[in-house]
Amino acid sequence: MAAERKRLRKLGKTVVFTNGCFDILHTGHLDYLQFAREQGDVLVLGLNSDASVRRNKGSNRPIVPQAERARMLAGLEAVDYVVIFQEDDPKKLLAEILPDVLVKGEDWRHYVAGREIVEAYGGRVVLAPLTVGKSTTRIIEKIVEMAAAGVNPVALKKGGGTDKT
Repeated sequence: MAAERKRLRKLGKTVVFTNGCFDILHTGHLDYLQFAREQGDVLVLGLNSDASVRRNKGSNRPIVPQAERARMLAGLEAVDYVVIFQEDDPKKLLAEILPDVLVKGEDWRHYVAGREIVEAYGGRVVLAPLTVGKSTTRIIEKIVEMAAAGVNPVALKKGGGTDKT
C-alpha cells in the first residue's frame, strides 16, 4: 500500500483513511463510509482481522470472516482500497500510508487511534456523525431477542409474518 500511496500523492490525490471491524454491514456503515469518502479523493479502509476483532469484541466475534467482510467492503462505491491489519489498532498502517485525512466516528471522540501520527505531518482528523440506532451490536441483540422469543429470524416471511420454530 505504501507504493500505491506514493503514486496517489504524485497525482495530487487527497487520501482518506478510516478503519473498523464492519462485522455485519448495515446502513450506518454505509453512511459512515460515504461521509469518509467525501473528505477526499480516495478512501482506504483499514479492516480489523478476525484475530483483532476477537481481541477487541470478544470470542464470539466476528460473525462474518475477514475475507468476506473485505470482499463486501471492496464492492462498495465509496471504498477504493481495503487493507486488513492484524494489530488491535491501525497505528502501524497509518504510519505506512500517511493519509491526508483520518476519519473516525464521533463516538470515538475520546480516543482516535493514530491521531498523533496523522497530525504530526500536517494531516487532519475528522469525526463522522453517527446514524442513530444502527449498530452491529444492536442487530445481534435483536436476533438473540427474536430467538429467545421463539421466532426463527431466518424463517421470516416476506409479508411481515413469522414462523415459530
